[in-house]
Amino acid sequence: MNINNIIIQKAETKHLHYATEICRVIEESARIRGTGIAKREPEYIRQKISQGKAVIALEDGHRFAGFCYIESWGMNKKFVANSGLIVAGDFRGRGIGKKIKKAIFQLSRETFPDAKLFGITTSPAVMKINYALGYRPVTINQLTDDIEFWKGCKSCPNYDILERTNRTHCLCTAMLYDPDDQIQIENHANGSLDKLSA
Repeated sequence: MNINNIIIQKAETKHLHYATEICRVIEESARIRGTGIAKREPEYIRQKISQGKAVIALEDGHRFAGFCYIESWGMNKKFVANSGLIVAGDFRGRGIGKKIKKAIFQLSRETFPDAKLFGITTSPAVMKINYALGYRPVTINQLTDDIEFWKGCKSCPNYDILERTNRTHCLCTAMLYDPDDQIQIENHANGSLDKLSA
């Protein structure tokens, strides 16, 4: 996948040294936007890369441009989330986020073909991309009940809303892709995924 001189690929062990920069860009983006985002440590990012559960975007094969990783939740990995989607400041506005999201979505479907894919976000741009991939808005309680997922939200400044409402409300919008709804998903994906690759 190539956008001019930007390559988006499945992250490999040779990309482990980007972990600290990835965490810095995620934190910086959350601070600038003033919205919540689950904080991750470099070791956690390195673990995802080593497990083959991440994609990375690089300019000219070395300059960091973007990243996203897969998390699995619940018994039998019934739920999967694409998390930590980030595009470095100099590369925003070029459609790279869409391409990263499409790549991580495809990797998730290959790795966990029977899982429901979900996400929570405050970003209208991410919501639009998710919708094009076949996700639909749902209520928070339709997502995983795995406590470990929700622990990841503790570093978000809006976590108290989740806590006060017993995980029924949040400033984030919950979105879900259900592979069991194949007719709707396939019909929608045939048109919308092509638009994402444009």
